[in-house]
Amino acid sequence: MRLLHTSDWHLGQSLHNFDRYYEHQRFLDWLLDTIVSEQADALLVAGDVFDNANPSAASQRQLYTFLQQARARAPQLDIVIIAGNHDSPGRLEAPGPLLEVHGTTVIGYPHRDADGNIAMERMLVPLTGKDGAVAAWVLAVPFLRHGDVPRLAPAAGDDGQDDSASPADPYLSGIAELYRQALELAGARAGEGHAIVAMGHCHMINGAMSADSERRIVIGGTEMLPTGIFPPPIAYAALGHLHLAQQVGPHAHIRYCGSPIPLSFAETSYPHQVLRIDLRGAQVGEITALPIPRAVQLLRVPPKPAPLEDVKAALAALELPDAPLEQQPLLEVRIKLAAPEPGLRAAIEEALHGKPVRLAKIETSSAARSSFEEAALSLDQLATLQPDDIFKRLYQQRYGTEAPPEQLAAFAELVRP
Repeated sequence: MRLLHTSDWHLGQSLHNFDRYYEHQRFLDWLLDTIVSEQADALLVAGDVFDNANPSAASQRQLYTFLQQARARAPQLDIVIIAGNHDSPGRLEAPGPLLEVHGTTVIGYPHRDADGNIAMERMLVPLTGKDGAVAAWVLAVPFLRHGDVPRLAPAAGDDGQDDSASPADPYLSGIAELYRQALELAGARAGEGHAIVAMGHCHMINGAMSADSERRIVIGGTEMLPTGIFPPPIAYAALGHLHLAQQVGPHAHIRYCGSPIPLSFAETSYPHQVLRIDLRGAQVGEITALPIPRAVQLLRVPPKPAPLEDVKAALAALELPDAPLEQQPLLEVRIKLAAPEPGLRAAIEEALHGKPVRLAKIETSSAARSSFEEAALSLDQLATLQPDDIFKRLYQQRYGTEAPPEQLAAFAELVRP
């Protein structure tokens, strides 16, 4: 079997008020062609399909048009989509019965039976090969909120930071237990030579995240999951949430495919890709990165902050080909100031006059401000902060040292819903 693993589309996202519809459409068109050229048997979309819980009509139409076209061009393709933390679980699932008729399974949240037990069968999705027979099973586990998981007592003496499958935090223990139950069910259903693949939208221990565009899932620093929740016989874990394509630690079969386009200027150097997974019976045979062509460039000029005159010279030297507005590069200008510059934006716009580029952001810094960078943050940085980030900064400011783990744990317990 051949699977394609993708995630974190963030349809409907805008970057500093510039719409990304064109870039997303180019990616989806490329993905359609790739599904056909790679003769894929299944497409796994590991969450954050939309950028927010109330997506626009245009972004929803973009998704459903893609699903319709995928079915038309690859009639045997199985598509499995799970919700991420940016998605509305109910909204994503709403057209599920209609989509299932056309080969797409959407899992927004764990459903429960009349007795309140999680309906594990619903998150176990069979995948069929080119002969129409079941060849693999997917544990399609969406982003899990606190109310979605079984409640278990933490193991005595466990600090929750090791690589076992049973972390101490009740929320993480509940996630591990849900995967354990799903894997047990899959083991009972899987036939000889059937592969078991896990999906998840989560933050794994040792996973590298983007500082500017990824939303923390929960607070307290205990949201990271150990790789032990994906034990054998799971052949591959298709993960979403982290925008940098990466394997988790030494585990080549546990992967984030990353976002298909850069969602912030911090991600301009990311290797945006879709992963191709070739299964050989119950095992992974080969994992291959398929690079995604970049439809619109994100530029940082200069690469490091520089004085205004140097920046103006660098902007004047920019040589860019003519292009329609939606295809023009998005630009972040990075300036080091020695004193306030009231006419800064006008000066930058004058240097860019007539150039086919869209000015998205002016990032300023100064030597005087650098010593206070822990206290003075830009609006973009403030938007990424969680309550525990503020707690850590305030503790450092008042006591001149990092907050101890027990203080962080107590604060997380205090503010957790």
